[in-house]
Parts: sequence; structure tokens; C-alpha cells
Amino acid sequence: MAVTDTENPLLGETTCSSLLHKLQEIWDEVGESDEERDKMLLQIEKECLDVYKRKVEQAAKSRAQLLEALSDAKVELSSLLSALGEKSIVGIPEKTSGTIKEQLAAIAPVLEQLWKQKEERVKEFSDVQSQIQKICGEIAGNLNLNDQAPAVDESDLTLKKLDEYQSQLQELQKEKSERLHKVLEFVSTVHDLCAVLGMDFFSTVTEVHPSLNDSTGVQSKSISNDTLARLAKTVLALKEDKKQRLQKLQELATQLIDLWNLMDTPAEERRLFDHVTCNILASVDEVTVPGALALDLIEQAEVEVERLDQLKSSRMKEIAFKKQAELEEIFACAHIEIDPMAAREKIMALIDSGNVEPAELLADMDNQIAKAKDEALSRKDILDKVEKWMSACEEESWLEDYNRDENRYNASRGAHLNLKRAEKARILVNKIPALVDTLVAKTRAWEEDRGLSFTYDGVPLLAMLDEYAMLRQEREEEKRRMRESKKYHEQQNTEQEAIFGSRPSPARPAGTKKVVGPRANGGANGTPSRRLSLNAHQNGSRSAAKDGKRESTGSRPAAPVNFVAISKEDSASHVSGSDPVPASP
Repeated sequence: MAVTDTENPLLGETTCSSLLHKLQEIWDEVGESDEERDKMLLQIEKECLDVYKRKVEQAAKSRAQLLEALSDAKVELSSLLSALGEKSIVGIPEKTSGTIKEQLAAIAPVLEQLWKQKEERVKEFSDVQSQIQKICGEIAGNLNLNDQAPAVDESDLTLKKLDEYQSQLQELQKEKSERLHKVLEFVSTVHDLCAVLGMDFFSTVTEVHPSLNDSTGVQSKSISNDTLARLAKTVLALKEDKKQRLQKLQELATQLIDLWNLMDTPAEERRLFDHVTCNILASVDEVTVPGALALDLIEQAEVEVERLDQLKSSRMKEIAFKKQAELEEIFACAHIEIDPMAAREKIMALIDSGNVEPAELLADMDNQIAKAKDEALSRKDILDKVEKWMSACEEESWLEDYNRDENRYNASRGAHLNLKRAEKARILVNKIPALVDTLVAKTRAWEEDRGLSFTYDGVPLLAMLDEYAMLRQEREEEKRRMRESKKYHEQQNTEQEAIFGSRPSPARPAGTKKVVGPRANGGANGTPSRRLSLNAHQNGSRSAAKDGKRESTGSRPAAPVNFVAISKEDSASHVSGSDPVPASP
């Protein structure tokens, strides 16, 4: 091959032509033959061809790699768009144009942008799923799951999927908030109950779950189903314990008050247990004072009740006689006759014999008192009418004395008041027959209902009423005869005056003058006090039996002269002294 290229003086570079020219000069100087020269040139061409082939192969290989990279880039672009849920993105070439490298250069920024977006999206998914996993672990009670990072499905990183996770997270956060609120409510309830019961709050909640104890420094509270269930069970148990303790304390308070009342315990000693008796009528929800139901307080009350019980046994006679006195007072107010001495002797015998328990004896006496109160209540209506009847009879007795007083119209001190009383007494006396009839009807109804005779201080009431009716009838007959006798004498005097002339009436002896004033029941007018004459040998004197507590029922206290049972308003009214005064019925 002829050498035509020479060293380019302008470029100052070694070229193939310059090297071939240099080789020919060497050959000429050496004297190589043409065959050798042709052989060597053929070898040079072969070596150059091999170099070109290698370069072409490398170029083809590089092109294949670029095409593969472009294809992978397109596949990755499509995958990223699908995973991110992006239908299109700014910067992606719409048509395939330009060289391979140009296409790769055009798609590379888009891929970089999508990779960055994918990383951000994966981080968002990871954060949301981590929170979901954490809350689920808290609800399930398995907190160890928080140490494991959640696996993110990179094939679906769409916003729709992210919204689903976020919605799930919001629901879980809401549920967590509700659960935490319930837990705090339970813890608060446990705290209040432990305070009232005098229990250690921290140890109680720690037994439920350690995270509920604030002193441990745990930030998050357990909100698992198991914790909620155990808290509910603890609250239920504490409420039941509170209910039982309150019931026990109220029973002890009742016993204390009963024992105090029995033994007349002073107020200073009672005030020592105000913290016990203050809740005697309280409901379970009303007891909120810390330590109000503590065990030591209940034990203190039990010790006091036991002490008072022992003291009560030593003072049994005093207590029993006190109850007996109460029973006697009830019977006395109800006008029921009993034998107090026999009852007291019986109590003494029972206590001295030791055959009866003190509690049983007191319970029996309490029953007797209750029955006596019922008996007195059933007699109250009749006894009230008996009192009205007796009061009316007293007024009737006073009215008769008043009517017999010839000086009742004199202008003496208090005469107008007596006149006013006389008018009221006549009205009251006129009501006696109806009052007696009502009293008889009620007494008979009472006796038929109970099958017993109604007695008033040992005397049958119906017998008293019958005797009063008989005496009243006799008194009316006597008044009628006196009026007829008086009328007859007046007629005789009139006839004698007509025959012999009038003559002065003899002066009335001073000793026969009647002074208007009270007199004891049981006088000549037949007041109810005469009931004692029916059975005087059986009744005896009640004032001695009652230790001076009641006055004798045989008479009522005497009233002073000119005593009038009227009001000041009535005394102000004017009554003429010339009005006729009718006789008592």
C-alpha cells in the first residue's frame, strides 16, 4: 500500500500516513523486499480491521445497553406512575424522537422526580401505618409490635390508598380517645372509691395495669380491652365493698344510737362518733368524704358497740325500769289501769334469775311499748271526747252554782265576765246529750271491734255514761219538782197577800248565801267524777302508784272565785244584766 499521508506540519500530530511514510523510509534504508513490505502492510491492515471490529462490537454493545436502559427507564416510569396513581406527569416526552441518549436524557429527570415522590409517599405510608400499628397494639394490649416497622406495599402508593389508611387511622384515634376517656373515668372512680374506703389507690390501679400508676412515669395509659374489663371489675368490686361497709356502718350507728338513748349517754360522748352516725341515713352515692368507710373506723365503731353492750348488761335493771316507766306513762295517758308494782317485781325476778337474755328482755319490753302505743292510739278519739264531756260537765256544775247565786247580777267586780261565761256554758251544756250519744256509739263500736270492755282508769266507760244519764235524768226530775213546788208556794203567797195584804219577806240567813265558785267533781249535780263510786275499792289511789307523776283522777283542781275560762275578746263584748237567765237543762 502506497504511503501518501505525511506528518502534518500544521497540526503537529502523528497520523497513520506519517507513520507509514516513516516505515517506508526505514524499509528503504534497510532494504526490505517488496514481498516483505506487502506482507507487513497486509498484517497492519488486518490488525487495523480487528481494532475496528472490536470498536464496532463495543459500540453495538453500548447501544444495546442504552436501549435496555431506555426500556427499563420506560418500564420503571410506567411502574412508578402506576404505583403513585399518576396518569401523566409534566416532562414526559409524548413521542419517541432523537437519539437513544437524548431519549434517556429526556426521561431521566422525570424518573428522578418520580423516585423522590415515591420516597416521600413511602414515608407517608410508613408513618400512617406505624401509627395504625401502634394504636392497634395498644388496643390489643400487645405493645411489643411498636418495635417492628410496618411493611409498606410499594406497588400501591396511590393517594386513594393513603386516604384509606388515614381514615382508618382517624377511626382508631377516635376509638383510642374514647377508650382513654373511659380509662380515665374508671381511674377517677377508683380513686374516689379508694379514698372513701381508706384504701391505697396506687397499689389498686397498679394491680389492674402498671401504666395506670402515674408515679411509675409511664407516659401512655393502657387502653386494651383487658384493661377496661379489669377496671370495670375493680370498680364494681369497690362499689360492692362500699355498699357493704356502709350497710355495716349504718347498722353499727343504729345500735350506737339505741344504746345511747337507753343509757342516756351525754352529748359530749356522742359527738366523738359523729363521723359514724352522720351517714346513718345516707345513700351509697351520698357518702364521698375520704376515709368515711375505712376499716379502722368500722372497727372503732364495733369496739364501741361491744363496750356499750357490756355496759348495758351491767345496767340492765336501770334500763328495764326506764322502759317500764315509759310503758306506765303510756298507759297512764291512755287511762288504762295496770299494776306497776307487779310488773316491776316480775322484771326484777327475770333479771336476777339470769334465765333471760338482756337483749330479749329489752326487745320484749319494746314490743310491749309498741303495742301500748297502738292501744293508746286506738283510744285517742274516745278519750278526747271523754275529756270534752268532763269539761262540759264541769261547766254544767259551775252553771248550776251560778244560777243559784242571787247576787249574780250585782255590779260587782268580774260579774260581767261570769255572765259571759254563763252564756258559753249554756251553749256547751246543751251539746252534752249529743256528745254522750256520740261517745256511747264510738265506745260500743270500739268494744265490738276488739271484743274488750273500754275502761277509763279501771271503770267501764259505758257504765260511767249510763250512770251519768241516770243522774242527769234524776236531776231534771228534781228541777221539775222544785219548779212546781216554787210555783205552788208563789201561788199560795199571792192568794194570802190578796186576803191579808202584802208583808215584807223575811231576811235570808247570812249562812245560807251561796257564793258562785268552782266545786269538786262529784257534787250534787252528778258530774262524771262519781264514776269512782262504782269501783272505788278496786282502783285505789293512782297518784301513789305513779310516784307523784299524775294527779288523782277523782277530782280536778279547784278554780279561784270568779274564775272564767273566756278569751279577752269575749270579755270585751257587752251583755245586759237584765236579760233573763234560763235554767240549766
